[in-house]
Amino acid sequence: MSRYWIELLVIASLACLYTCSSGAEISYDSNAIIINGERRVIFSGSIHYPRSTVEMWPDLIQKAKDGGLDAIETYVFWDRHEPQRRKYDFSGNLDFIKFFKLVQEAGLYVVLRIGPYVCAEWNYGGFPMWLHNLQGIQLRTDNEVYKNEMQTFTTKIVNMCKQANLFAPQGGPIIITQIENEYGNIMGPYGEAGKSYIQWCAQMATSLNVSVPWIMCQQPDAPQSMINTCNGFYCHKFTPNNPKSPKMFTENWTGWFGNWGGKDPFRTAEDLAFSVARFFQLGGVFNNYYMYHGGTNFGRTAGGPYITTSYDYNAPLNEYGDFNQPKWGHLKDLHAAIKLGEKILTTGNRTDKQYGDGVYLSTYTNANNGSRFCFLSNSDNSKDANVDLQQDGKYFVPAWSVSILENCNKEIYNTAKVNAQTSIYVKKQASNGGGEPLSWMWAPEAMKDTLQGIGKFKASLLLEQKQTTVDSSDYLWYMTRVDMNDPSSSLKNVTLRVNTRGHVLHAFVNRKFVGSQWGTNGKYNFVFEKPVSLKQGANTITLLSATVGLQNYGSFFDTVPVGIVGGPIELIGGSTTRNISSNQWSYKVGLVGEAKQMYNPNKAHQKRWRTSQNVPVGKQLTWYKTTFNTPSGTDPVVVDLQGMGKGHAWVNGNSIGRFWPSFLADTTGCSDSCDYRGEYKSDKCVSNCGNPSQRWYHVPRSFLNNDKNTLILFEEIGGNPQQVSFQTVTVGTVCGNAYEGHTLELSCQGGQTISEIKFASYGDPQGKCGSFKKGSWEASNSFSVVETACIGRESCSIPVSAATFQITNLGTGNGRLAVQAIC
Repeated sequence: MSRYWIELLVIASLACLYTCSSGAEISYDSNAIIINGERRVIFSGSIHYPRSTVEMWPDLIQKAKDGGLDAIETYVFWDRHEPQRRKYDFSGNLDFIKFFKLVQEAGLYVVLRIGPYVCAEWNYGGFPMWLHNLQGIQLRTDNEVYKNEMQTFTTKIVNMCKQANLFAPQGGPIIITQIENEYGNIMGPYGEAGKSYIQWCAQMATSLNVSVPWIMCQQPDAPQSMINTCNGFYCHKFTPNNPKSPKMFTENWTGWFGNWGGKDPFRTAEDLAFSVARFFQLGGVFNNYYMYHGGTNFGRTAGGPYITTSYDYNAPLNEYGDFNQPKWGHLKDLHAAIKLGEKILTTGNRTDKQYGDGVYLSTYTNANNGSRFCFLSNSDNSKDANVDLQQDGKYFVPAWSVSILENCNKEIYNTAKVNAQTSIYVKKQASNGGGEPLSWMWAPEAMKDTLQGIGKFKASLLLEQKQTTVDSSDYLWYMTRVDMNDPSSSLKNVTLRVNTRGHVLHAFVNRKFVGSQWGTNGKYNFVFEKPVSLKQGANTITLLSATVGLQNYGSFFDTVPVGIVGGPIELIGGSTTRNISSNQWSYKVGLVGEAKQMYNPNKAHQKRWRTSQNVPVGKQLTWYKTTFNTPSGTDPVVVDLQGMGKGHAWVNGNSIGRFWPSFLADTTGCSDSCDYRGEYKSDKCVSNCGNPSQRWYHVPRSFLNNDKNTLILFEEIGGNPQQVSFQTVTVGTVCGNAYEGHTLELSCQGGQTISEIKFASYGDPQGKCGSFKKGSWEASNSFSVVETACIGRESCSIPVSAATFQITNLGTGNGRLAVQAIC
């Protein structure tokens, strides 16, 4: 056969893998996910398609594959796909069908979490707001109105996947599907209706005949047709409610989300790896990282309340899609180590033996050929362990770590011994036409009508905000008129008191700004009190209420009120209190600038924008506009909004999310050191104390034009745009710290090369990246060996061994190599 025909057959066979395959049979037992008869352990990672751009998808998926993942997991976001009842949107970065096909083309599987409640720190938990306003509806319970809507949407998503041949038996990538989400955590208050609802969910899901397993996470009473699974920081103690089900970890939280006013969360690579290894040591079959790439809450999608625009999550891939090292690399090495034992783990029998406090050896043995695979763990959070396994050798197991032993006699990985590089990112100023500062235009938000109390509709009560706006805007105006006709009453010493359910309030009386206030420390309802001056006759009170992401979690979270619903609103003068809650109130949803699309540079708003040398600063409810050049290169682009207060930002009409850099984290609780040992909680190892919760905002390169671009900001509380600048994010410093017998690998990115070696020591170096120092001994040629291997190269690899550094008297072979380099 000629080479030409051989190549054609190869191409045809590869195409058949994705387009004409008869499909894969998916099944499971307590020890494995079984794909076409092959017994597998599965590593998966969460990548939410709406939190990135279509252009980012291929790179994210490839990096997940390169990191040793088998599958990509994502929710389906009901609110984005059905923003109005029966009007659907699957365009742009909502095209999940395209996303799944890209995953398959990369050779990975898909875990489809339909929900359709998603939590995900997503606005309103992913529910469309029109759902809330349907008559007679109660969400997430045995309610016919809700169940009909949930079934309609779920069926639509399933049918779309079937039509695209995306389920594994059709030749597609979807091997697992999920219905509902973490309901077991909060179902108690729903009583019997909650229990019957879960039964209905299972029946409805199985009736869709997807021919792959269905899962329910955090649902201890899941029906037997479902696999119940575990979410958390650790799930090694979890046991499925059906002995035939595999042990699945559907959300291994790689870090935590950010809050306005909060510090930066951080979970160490060592602890995350410890969690995964312990899970597989005790029979785990499936581990999904939540998140593997967190991304960005574009638009108004951030939930909470008070979830930041960045959803970086301290994931293995950072917000911009770059490697978060050493986490990405350390997990890659872990996946490779566990995969070496996959056949034994999925077919063998396990025995456990204790070797001291918190020290356990788990041995998996293949009954047919006697092959073995072992996990040796030390769960003590302070004491290291030296373990003698007799003929299988002696092992040093650091506190809070797991060693993986190939054939039970060779350590191939330890969760506390990180051989992957550490990357430290820097932000570089992007020039704007030769370094010129940004030139700004501005426009006040039009408030002539609202400051006069003129709205679009009226009511003699204080309305709930989300029900009134249907979440079409963060903003709702409440306006009323108060007549003061008693000449004897004091009009100057009056206090306006407003009880609000949050999240932010701006008050005006007789067209004059009175003050602003917002919830803090997790308390979003507050009492606003300010002195005001009234006049004889009619007085106009104008209140602007703003939300900052709607609640997304908890029992009956959908009914939690926001805005100035119910009040009371009072005027207090001396010993007299006047309750004006039942006045006739005028209402207006949103801003004039939103309605006129001031954020869209293609709209004709030239007459509205003002130019002057003295652009106003510290001015509430103001729009700002500037142009900037696209930064050169391929590095991620961010806009530094230091100096701004609170608001929303758009680049070329694309929302890059809410901003609030004036909201600072408190100054306590941070440390330069972080001990990976001991159980992780979201407030452990935090950083960024005393600084803005988020200062930099991601501008995807696909949002940018080839040359000129427009940035538009809506400033709500007052800021200074003169400090705003654009920057690129790149690796500045890389460090390696690899152990004997491993390979130290360093890599710069974006075409950069290693320009300088700041530190190199083969021996017993001390410290960490940025503060390495020589230990009690080192090879004298450490620097020269590393410089020869790395200088001028984008990446380099150095075997960590005595032979590499020409040492003949190392003895026990316990050398280590630490390197710090500049890109």
